[in-house]
Amino acid sequence: METMQHNQTHADTCFACVEACERCLTACLEMGASDSKGHNMTACMKLCRDCADFCMMCGRLDARGSAFSSQFMALCADVCDACAEECEKHAAHHAHCKACADACRACAEECRKMAGTD
Repeated sequence: METMQHNQTHADTCFACVEACERCLTACLEMGASDSKGHNMTACMKLCRDCADFCMMCGRLDARGSAFSSQFMALCADVCDACAEECEKHAAHHAHCKACADACRACAEECRKMAGTD
């Protein structure tokens, strides 16, 4: 039963990251390609989109007990790190980027634990 709880924690963390990425992407889209400080938000938007997709699939593979879960979790952690790094560039100016970076870091950590690569 402990493993099932750990898997549920992982899935919850993945889905929380999906939500944070989607919120960040939407906020960036509403700002346009550049924010009021002149920062280009294109890379942030692209990474949020990729990260949301990876995290959604990672959570789904975990939920179904896929034989490919651990490999995908390791890759998902790398995508989450890349997204967090980009969002952290804008975190001082945008709360949605800070929230996204935090969710991505938590997801990357959880994915690495589950994949056994931490």
